[in-house]
Amino acid sequence: MSQTRTLMEPLLRSDSTIADPSPPFQIRGSSFTLLTLKVTNPRSRTFFGQLAATLSLAPGFYRFAPIVLDFGPLARTAPFDLTAFCAELRRLELIPVGFQGATADWEAAALAAGLSVFPAGRATEAKAVRGRGAPLSRPGTARVIAEPVRSGQQVYARESDLIVTAQVSRGAELLADGHIHVYGPLRGRALAGMGGDPTARIFCGALDADLVSIAGTYLVSEQMESSLIGKPVQIRLAGDRLVFERL
Repeated sequence: MSQTRTLMEPLLRSDSTIADPSPPFQIRGSSFTLLTLKVTNPRSRTFFGQLAATLSLAPGFYRFAPIVLDFGPLARTAPFDLTAFCAELRRLELIPVGFQGATADWEAAALAAGLSVFPAGRATEAKAVRGRGAPLSRPGTARVIAEPVRSGQQVYARESDLIVTAQVSRGAELLADGHIHVYGPLRGRALAGMGGDPTARIFCGALDADLVSIAGTYLVSEQMESSLIGKPVQIRLAGDRLVFERL
């Protein structure tokens, strides 16, 4: 009998662990803003040299940034060694996490290289719609935030403008399908026109942002004019570049 108890004790302990009401993990849906690298000519001898030069403009922002590879421009070409390609991106301290716009052959190569499938971004889809003469529209309402937006927080105004009457801290993120208005200091990231609206604008009482973006066109802090830092400005999109104007 004592031998039977000895043999059963490990099983009882195992069953007790399985029955633990507190799970050791949770899976939740989350929303993140990721950079996209559109790969147009990966076989160019200057590809990684030019990419390194671009990353050097804002090393603090790009360092260890997760990035999605857009293979859309390569639809008519054969896949190359994506494992080696991703290794070179990691050498530049980028972290390739997924891909989009791939044909069946490119998708197979990307999955084999450990990349995840990402759907096409909403901004890309919206630009295609505008090209057919159907401009985006958004309701006249706005989401108003009266409290400071702290580091690590993300605020999204879906299909509307976003108004923040307090300060935005470093590490916070503002997203809006329409305009973004910040009456206090703007730090962190501000991305307007998330639905692809090129007429969206960003207004702030004091510019000190890490990144600003309108309809997918963005600039990081190192690329902004130093004379505008701390000043009230509006930011708009003119063609394929962002224009900063003092208020």
